[in-house]
Amino acid sequence: MKLSIRYFASIREGLGLGQEAVQTEAATVGALRDELLARGGAYAELLARGRAVRVAVDQQMQDETAALHEGAEVAFFPPVTGG
Repeated sequence: MKLSIRYFASIREGLGLGQEAVQTEAATVGALRDELLARGGAYAELLARGRAVRVAVDQQMQDETAALHEGAEVAFFPPVTGG
C-alpha cells in the first residue's frame, strides 16, 4: 500500500526531509517503523527503539499496534516539539 510519511522537529532535521511517499507491506505502525529502521543510517538512529518517538496516523495519536490503510498519513515526531 502507499502511505505518506511526515517527519517533524529533530527527526525532520536529522533526516533532511519533511515528508516522503512510501510503498509498504507493513500492516501496523510498528512494522512500518521496523521497515524504516532497516534503512539504516539516520533512520536507524532517529527512530531507534530506545528513543522516545510519538506517532500519529491521520492526525490521531496512535501506538505501534495501530493498523495502517491505503493512503494513510503517518507522522513521526519527538515527544516535545516547538510551535
